[in-house]
Amino acid sequence: MNASLAVTPHSCSVGRILASVGTEPSILTDIYQPENNIAVWQRTLSAELKLGIQEMLRARDSLTVVKTVTPDNAAVLLRSQLEPFCCADALSQDIALIVDMFCCLFDMEAAGLRLTILDRPMCPKFHVDQIPCRLVTTYVGEATEWLKNDSVDRSKLGAGSLGQPDHLSGLFQSSSEIQQLGIGDVALLKGGGWEGNEHRGVIHRSPEVAPNERRLLLTLDMVPRQ
Repeated sequence: MNASLAVTPHSCSVGRILASVGTEPSILTDIYQPENNIAVWQRTLSAELKLGIQEMLRARDSLTVVKTVTPDNAAVLLRSQLEPFCCADALSQDIALIVDMFCCLFDMEAAGLRLTILDRPMCPKFHVDQIPCRLVTTYVGEATEWLKNDSVDRSKLGAGSLGQPDHLSGLFQSSSEIQQLGIGDVALLKGGGWEGNEHRGVIHRSPEVAPNERRLLLTLDMVPRQ
């Protein structure tokens, strides 16, 4: 499958730490630039795929798939979890392509996959993941929110918020500073576990979910070579 990830950088400044955003999958290679802590491949899902997933969400109460997958077996493993819904083939193939890109980018044989239906925020407060890097993409529903780096006070993260909600903690000055991924966007979020990025991981959170709204979220994590 091996998707091409030739480098075509397009960075936009967010303070001294940058975000790299573009409409080609090659933009994801920009995560290797030391100044970048997020890279976003902006893409539009087909109407057919979105309708198929929405039909599945209406018919299925829950879905949580947590597996270590390879580019070669991801589609088959996922299709078995998604059948008999009409989106099974297209969604499993799309996720397999993303798994292939992720493994190719980080020279891994496998990735830790989580595909889940959510009806509430999984991580409702802004935070930094203490891992090297995580891929996130939302197929249906509100997508991940993140903050620019130029006007945040990182001392207000975690216990530093003194139990206050994000908008009162002093972490950021205005809600207009909150950025949000689009449906279908594929983002790499560099965490505090990335060497040289210990205190600069991208600050992000799960979005609020309206009553009766559901999300389909995919995340991929690194799996060391055996």
